[in-house]
Amino acid sequence: MKLNANNMNRIICLLILTLFCEYLTAQTQFTSWVNPFVGTGGHGHTYPGATLPHGMVQLSPDTRLTGWDGCSGYHYSDSFMYGFTHTHLSGTGCSDYGDILLMPGNGTPSPINTEYGSSFSHANESASPGYYHVKLLKNNIHAELTATERVGYHHYTFSSSKQPFVILDLEHRDEVIESSLHIEDSVTVSGLRRSKAWASNQYVYFVMKFSSPIDRYGIWQNNFEIEKQINQASGKKLKAYFYFPKTHSHDLFVKVAISPVSVEGAKKNLEAEVGGKSFAEIRAEANQKWEKELSKIEIKTYDTEKQKVFYTALYHTAIVPNINMDVDGQYRGMDNMIHKAEDFTYYSVFSLWDTYRATHPLYTIIDQKRTLDYIKTFLVHYQQGGQLPIWELSSCETDCMIGNHSIPVILDAYQKGIKDFDFALAWKAMMSAVDWDHEGMKAHVEKGLIGVEDDHESVSKCLEYAYNDYCIGEFARLSGISNDWKKYYLRAQQYKNLYDAKTGFMRPRQNGGWVTPFDPREVNNHFTEANSWQYSFYFPQDMEGYISMIGGKKKLEKQLDALFHAPSQTTGRNQSDITGLIGQYAHGNEPSHHIAYLYNYTDHPEKTQALVSKIMNEFYKNSPDGLIGNEDCGQMSAWYVMSALGFYPVTPGSGKYLLGSPQFPLAEIHLENGKSFVINAPEASKNNTYIRQIQLSTSNAMRPVNWKQPFLFHDDIASGGLVSFFMDEKPKAYFTKDKFDSTLSSYSGALVVNPVIQAPERTFKERMFVTITSPLQKVRIWYTLDGQDPHEKMSLYTGPFEITKSTIVKAIAIGEEDRRSFITTAEFVKRENDWGIQLNSIYEPQYAAGGAEGLIDGLRGTENWRMGNWQGYQLQPFEALIDLKKIIECQKVRVGFLQDTRAWIVMPKKLTIELSNDGKVFREVYSGGSFLPIEDLITQVKKIEASFSKQKARYIKIKAEQFGKLPDWHEGAGGDTHIFVDEIEVE
Repeated sequence: MKLNANNMNRIICLLILTLFCEYLTAQTQFTSWVNPFVGTGGHGHTYPGATLPHGMVQLSPDTRLTGWDGCSGYHYSDSFMYGFTHTHLSGTGCSDYGDILLMPGNGTPSPINTEYGSSFSHANESASPGYYHVKLLKNNIHAELTATERVGYHHYTFSSSKQPFVILDLEHRDEVIESSLHIEDSVTVSGLRRSKAWASNQYVYFVMKFSSPIDRYGIWQNNFEIEKQINQASGKKLKAYFYFPKTHSHDLFVKVAISPVSVEGAKKNLEAEVGGKSFAEIRAEANQKWEKELSKIEIKTYDTEKQKVFYTALYHTAIVPNINMDVDGQYRGMDNMIHKAEDFTYYSVFSLWDTYRATHPLYTIIDQKRTLDYIKTFLVHYQQGGQLPIWELSSCETDCMIGNHSIPVILDAYQKGIKDFDFALAWKAMMSAVDWDHEGMKAHVEKGLIGVEDDHESVSKCLEYAYNDYCIGEFARLSGISNDWKKYYLRAQQYKNLYDAKTGFMRPRQNGGWVTPFDPREVNNHFTEANSWQYSFYFPQDMEGYISMIGGKKKLEKQLDALFHAPSQTTGRNQSDITGLIGQYAHGNEPSHHIAYLYNYTDHPEKTQALVSKIMNEFYKNSPDGLIGNEDCGQMSAWYVMSALGFYPVTPGSGKYLLGSPQFPLAEIHLENGKSFVINAPEASKNNTYIRQIQLSTSNAMRPVNWKQPFLFHDDIASGGLVSFFMDEKPKAYFTKDKFDSTLSSYSGALVVNPVIQAPERTFKERMFVTITSPLQKVRIWYTLDGQDPHEKMSLYTGPFEITKSTIVKAIAIGEEDRRSFITTAEFVKRENDWGIQLNSIYEPQYAAGGAEGLIDGLRGTENWRMGNWQGYQLQPFEALIDLKKIIECQKVRVGFLQDTRAWIVMPKKLTIELSNDGKVFREVYSGGSFLPIEDLITQVKKIEASFSKQKARYIKIKAEQFGKLPDWHEGAGGDTHIFVDEIEVE
């Protein structure tokens, strides 16, 4: 055989692979590289307890009951433990679960959690996949936990001479709708806990089996023991204690099976998964199941810390979604009815706004069977609940977050060959998602964009819906299910309607124009957990179209450079999710996750290689605070897993992965088809981050090829093979300069961008000039001033025009081949008064309501305050001085306030009205308070009317006093309330 360069490289790679296999044979178990405490500190929101891959049970300690960093129930900074519960969420930003609490003790039991709980030390705590151990210092009790998919297994070792007991708390944590318990016999207790929190109606049936007979027991109702000895009870505040005889071994084992369906279902789960097996046997089985799960990707590295980070990340990706059905296939559906899954496993906990980005694409590589089950679960969600999941939890739709991101998950799976589902039903479900008048969707469809007046978080929703539209069109085109794909490709370009060419940012639009003033650093209600910097790079479906629109690759590179080198300080609202900042890039939250890879679309992809290496090395650690942001059900970790392998799915559904910088000398992905895909990067190190050369060898090719594109195809991975990265410490110009994506416009034509109608204010006193622009295309603009829809026979726009009365302006842009924009509408109102206003308080920039005159312009805010029509104040009272311009007789002043206690917006404690004739000497004419109790959680607008005896005045001073600190029962207890005010009227 002739040893040319290609053959030599192949031989070298085979030798390395042989050595790798020998290394794997002798290496430590994969589970030994997992640290379940990663993410339990900082803001990772993970838990350390025992669970199995995608198991229904998450048996873990609860150390924190409230607050943002208590979402998982555990935080590493705590030193007090309430007990062990059987359900937990991994890395979410909202709280739920924490069901069926058990806590062992000695002596006299108490129903008060601060009394039955115990202190603990991390020095006496350990965890590994499927196992957790802690020493409870209060009573010197050792607690060990393990699990099957549906059963939590406890082992308590008592050392005190006092009689041991176990507390069962069914009231613990979230609001209980109903609960019950039944002491069936001397070793069996069963019952139900139905609760309400993030999930509005969660059912957890349970059955407990003790290894020792119950000596005696008691039941508490409302923390008072029921005097009569009964074996059944029901109510909302149930707790119980169970005494056990002192034994020579001082060991007690408790098996707890759960079910969303029934107690009988829980019993079936217990018998099928545990039966008579010992704790040690179940622990060993749990370890083996995790070994199998983690062995799907095998890596070789001499950096043990990176190895721990990698396998811990892989572990976190395999925790959720969770099985949510019994062993017999029965499950509780979205319609709250009991169904049976015939040919799939029913799952729950779909954090799709997070996980569609990298977690689900990772599953399409290493977990195709479950991916198919997820899609079948989505489709029964649609059949039973009327919609595809957005953020589903325990068979309840929370409607949390934005977009319709089950759609890209379905497309991505289909595009990668996972097709054994009902295409027609999937298409029907997709159509339902985009025909639904929900979260601004109607405006997106009918206006081509979502304005501030249409819904809050308008920019983020508009951009994400555009990506969803691409996914719908692509699914239709690839599957042949519909001929409408061109329509959705055109709609997928509607992100262009929010691009402001003057600033270079995606910018919120209101009343036909741009929201002004505009600061791209500002975190406000126009964006979802982000700002304009972070969302101005979200158009993964049309990167080439965007590049063409802005003026080329160099412009994109310049904008990316500006993002990563900008000052890291944000303005506006304090958003705890925005962490891990490099410039204005925020790795701690999902909207930024793809951005570092976008340099692959420029002539300098080496900048991607440097950045992703920096992120991996600086933001992922083997420590409790080792995650820079919320784990978010696997997404934070999936980003690392895929990036460490050297590629990332910037556009799920495209079948492509953009290249980054592989972190390990060798990695092997074991595929479900029996093949393997090997990533060989022998020179990879912290210093060698740049790609010098790539060789790709697949089962579809006879010999390795020099791969010159900055991406890999999924088919090349799925067919098995080898990719070799040759790395260097200095950047190299290696990739071809060709375009590697076709634009959406090549399929459906370019979108004609909506005209922008701009004026100094929405209201005016005498006259105002209006301009109409469409800066991105050569078009002609036609407009009307009488509310009619414009067309070519109406007025042709040639320059700014003046209006002197209340006017509705409509405009349309018409381009080549009679292609038309959507109609842009703006309404300008001539004010009925000529009052002046002076604010003596400083409003929060993100709650400006159009500035001072927004309080007297006749335009009123609604209950949806996130749309931006309210003026907000915090840490100070509200005070405004109105100049009526002349002395008049008045007897009433009406001021609009808003209350949304959950959002910290509360009616003022006190409202005072003062009058003056000269603006110097004021007299108080009204003082009132107690307008709404803070406990009233209904979001509502209240117009407070201050009445007084008729008297003359020119100046009116309005003062509103803050409620103050939020009460103890509030999630934000101790925080400072806001006053939201809009529209002042004088009579």
